[in-house]
Amino acid sequence: MRLEDRERFEQLLGYSFRDEQVMLCALSHRSWCAEHPQDASNERLEFLGDAVLGVVVTDHLYRRYPDLAEGELAKARASVVNADALAEIGAAVGLGPCLRLGKGEDASGGRTKTSILADATEAVFAAVYLEGGIDAARDTIMRLLEYRITDAASGPGGDDYKTRLQELAARRFDRLPRYQVRDEGPDHAKRFFATVLVGGEARGAGEGGSKKQAEQAAARSAWLGLRAETETGPESTVGADEAAAEAMGGDDAGAA
Repeated sequence: MRLEDRERFEQLLGYSFRDEQVMLCALSHRSWCAEHPQDASNERLEFLGDAVLGVVVTDHLYRRYPDLAEGELAKARASVVNADALAEIGAAVGLGPCLRLGKGEDASGGRTKTSILADATEAVFAAVYLEGGIDAARDTIMRLLEYRITDAASGPGGDDYKTRLQELAARRFDRLPRYQVRDEGPDHAKRFFATVLVGGEARGAGEGGSKKQAEQAAARSAWLGLRAETETGPESTVGADEAAAEAMGGDDAGAA
């Protein structure tokens, strides 16, 4: 592994290893170990990392999305905890050039193979957990996967606040929301900041690791604010609906 590859990998990962041996183990494919019997492969770390990843993602989904049913939670988790998604993460943090592969595997393109990258990514998460504990593992995992989790949970039944806000704005203002997005930071650690305008007025702001995540956060802020106005304002539609219900027959009409 070249020093520049390691430095880039740790920078993109957002974690610097103190224990070089645990890091090297996480990067060691079984094909490497077949040629270097003194080194252990990353298979045991992969096993542990799979469990750590599952706990972190499941815990985040459970706490962050209280309205999602069990089946929807499972679908959201499966969309980010799978080989394709993990391989993309591994490639994005520069894992490929750092892998320790046997000569044959290396020659056959092993550094870009989905299964190898996905397994090594889980092994790296386990290495972070072993060295830094669950907090370090959670920070690392969420830094890399949070925007994917947000996207996955924003489908039908999820926290798709952009759709909610669009529907609310269409009813109240007969105009669709407009988003203004800017970004800051280097490509490997970019943050996005969004402002949403409803009825020509800035109604919410948010930030995130992707443009979509920032827009969702801004939409959530605006939607909650507009809902509060709707439900408590002197001319709220809720009050109007209740008054109409009473005029038509009281509680039964209101329930209908």
